[in-house]
This record gives sequence, structure tokens and C-alpha cells, in this order.
Amino acid sequence: MNITIQEIAQAVGSHHESTQSITGVEFDSRKIKEGDLFVPLAGARDGHEFIEQAIANGAVASFWSWAAEKAPEGIEIIPVSDPLKAMQELAQYYLKKVGADVVAVTGSNGKTTTKDLTASVLAQGYKTYKTQGNYNNNIGMPYTILHMPQDTEKIVLEMGMDHANEITELSLLAQPKVAAITMIGEAHIENLGSREGIAKAKMEIADGLLPDGLLIVPNNEPLLEPLVAPLSQKIKTFGIEQGDISAQQIIEEKQQTTFIVEGESFTIPLPGKYNVTNALIAYAIGQFFELSLSEIRRGLATVTVTQNRTEWLTAGNGAAILSDVYNANPTAMGLVLDTVASLPAAGRKLAVLADMLELGVDSPLMHASMSEHISSDIFSMIFLYGKEMQALKDALAQKYPDLPVYYTEENKEQLIAAVIAEIQPDDTIVLKGSNSMGLIEVVERLQEMK
Repeated sequence: MNITIQEIAQAVGSHHESTQSITGVEFDSRKIKEGDLFVPLAGARDGHEFIEQAIANGAVASFWSWAAEKAPEGIEIIPVSDPLKAMQELAQYYLKKVGADVVAVTGSNGKTTTKDLTASVLAQGYKTYKTQGNYNNNIGMPYTILHMPQDTEKIVLEMGMDHANEITELSLLAQPKVAAITMIGEAHIENLGSREGIAKAKMEIADGLLPDGLLIVPNNEPLLEPLVAPLSQKIKTFGIEQGDISAQQIIEEKQQTTFIVEGESFTIPLPGKYNVTNALIAYAIGQFFELSLSEIRRGLATVTVTQNRTEWLTAGNGAAILSDVYNANPTAMGLVLDTVASLPAAGRKLAVLADMLELGVDSPLMHASMSEHISSDIFSMIFLYGKEMQALKDALAQKYPDLPVYYTEENKEQLIAAVIAEIQPDDTIVLKGSNSMGLIEVVERLQEMK
């Protein structure tokens, strides 16, 4: 980044005469490096309290909104009314200064993997940057923009939400050239009231879509059809064997999935039909930006996905672990269970499932419905963890009385001990649950076991 303090002040509606350049932007004083701008955000503690540490670490400028406190010496101060709003305004300015095309991705499931696949495809022909980790909210997205290299040509931004109007804010800031919705599931239904409410919230991604832009949506989602109809931008649909961009002849294997699109064969190093739909979005975006088939094919085949999203690992005793523990909703959990059920395996198949959160009053019914994706002919044992999983325990007891099911409401150590005691070297075990349930600890202990 090469941007002057004077430019920054102008971008955020403030004033400063310094022509000194800053080298980066940070809101965590511990990450400040020599030459950075510090953004003191309000959190558990107010960021202004950490200004001295920011100065000590090399910050040369800081936004400042504490009217009651005198600004410190030894650092250039840019007065603002709200440091977060100022950071967002600076991100929008920097995005226009760099001139990169924005690709925005949202959805109830698969947005991070789709972001990774899309960035991998675009990187075959363009200097590409993407959201790091899950920095996809009103703090994380502008932070991502402010960290892209100045020669970036395409930036792939993940847009997350748990309430209405959040994606509108992100879309209007970023003004995407391409926007994509991976799917409409049940995530955050507690806050949004219904799948219709979720669909409307996801469609907010089109609020800032450029007039000559492209919106990519799933073919098999009737909730989106009336919302898409009024748009003047280009629309493309995707799906398995249906849609403008469709996949046929899908061959699922443990470490990869092969499929045909428009007569051409493609491979992704990921299991599951649900990841094929994510790849179709990346394919459509590659086409839109005029990449060749060979470039798209190479990008899909060489993708590196963000950790804990459909990741194959190995337990200490040699058992195969499918870790998908970053987040969960009923659609996503069902898809992962279906995928494991369809894959060949040397030994038994086991599942560790934890609560799916923010599902509202229908949570028991949604948890119980996971029994439709579990068969005693395929799974040898099911481990359930969390208060909400009581409903699935009861459903399985009724449907498959002979299927061994271990359940604990809150004792994770007992869960880990039970899994380790049961798992055998030839087994395949899948783990899925909401991030806050902490199944990553189970994954780590399985990897460490002797």
C-alpha cells in the first residue's frame, strides 16, 4: 500500500496536511508494523486505549474519535466521528484507487470454498486477492480490501451475515462486478424468520452490483426466482444436470471429484456433489472474465481450500477423518453425510455430529431430520454432542433401534474418550457441527492419538 496521510484524511472526510505515506492498516495494535495506520475500534475494550502500544510498534498515524481525551503525541492524528465508518470509507477509496474488479460471494453454505475455488481460477490469468480466513463482515471485508496488493486486478470477497441489511452494506461498499449466491439454507433462520427471509437477505448482494455485472444463482431455488426477476444485470444459473452452467457424469472419490461441464472434463481435489456446485460458480466467473478452458481447469484442480472446510486428515492410528467443523446448518450437514455414505471405504463409517445453532423454534425438528441422511446399513456408530442433538438421538432410536448411538449433552472430554476408544485404523469418521461447539478439539485429539 502506498497512500498518503493527506489522501486518507480526504477519503474519510477529515483533514490533514501530511504527505507521508503509510504502509498498511491495522485495528489490532499487536499487529502494527512500522509505517502503519492504526484504527482504534470499539470492542470489549475501546481501541483508543491501545494507542501507546500502536505507537511503540511503529504506527505513524491513527484515526481518533475520543473528543474527551487529548490525542497522544508522537503520531499523526486523523480526527473522525467513527473509526469503523472511516475504515470502511478508506477501503472504498482504496478499492477505486487500485481499480480491481470485485467478485462477491455469499450463501448459507459453501461460500468460503467457492471463494477459494474462484480465486484459484482467476489467479490463472489475473493478479488475484481474496478474503483471508473468514474476514467477511463489516470489519473483516474492508480490512481485506485494505490489505490487497496495489497491483491486484481481481479481488474475491466473501460476504457473511446473520441479520437483514448486513450484506446490503457490504455490497454497496464493494460494488461487485460479479456476485454469486451458493445456496439458500437454514443458517441464521432464528434471526431472519424463514427461508424466505434468508433468501431476501442473501439477495442483498445484488444491491451494489454494477449495471453491467453478472449475478450467479442456484437453478433449483424457487425462493430466488421472484427476487432475481426485476434485475437488469446478466443472470446465470447453475446446478447438477440443470441450469445455464450444469455438471454431468459426476464421479465422487475420497480425495477428488470429476465432472463434465459443456462437454469438458474437470476435477476438483474435494469430495462431494455440493463442492461441484461451488466449482460451477468458479467456472462461470472464469468464463465471464474470458479465461480459457485450460486456465479454468488448472485453477479448479489446484485449489487450496481454507482449513476445516471439507478437509481430509488422518488419525494417529491411521483412520480417515473428514473434518468439516467450521460451521453447520441442516442442508450442509445432510450433504456431508450423503457424501460420506456414497464414498468407498476400507472399514466402518462413523459420524460425530454436534449442535447446529441459530435454528429457532424448529431446531428440534431440523436436528431430527438428519436421521434421513443416516442409515444403519452404512454407518456403524453415531456420536452426538450438544443439547439440540437430543432430538436426533430420539429420532435414530425410533428409526434404527439397533444402531449404536453415543450421546452427551455437554461433556466434550467424555465424547473424545468415547470416540478414541471406538475408532479403528480402517475406519472413516466424519465430524460436523457449528463452530462454537468446538469439534476441532475432537479432530485434533484424533490426530494426536497413538
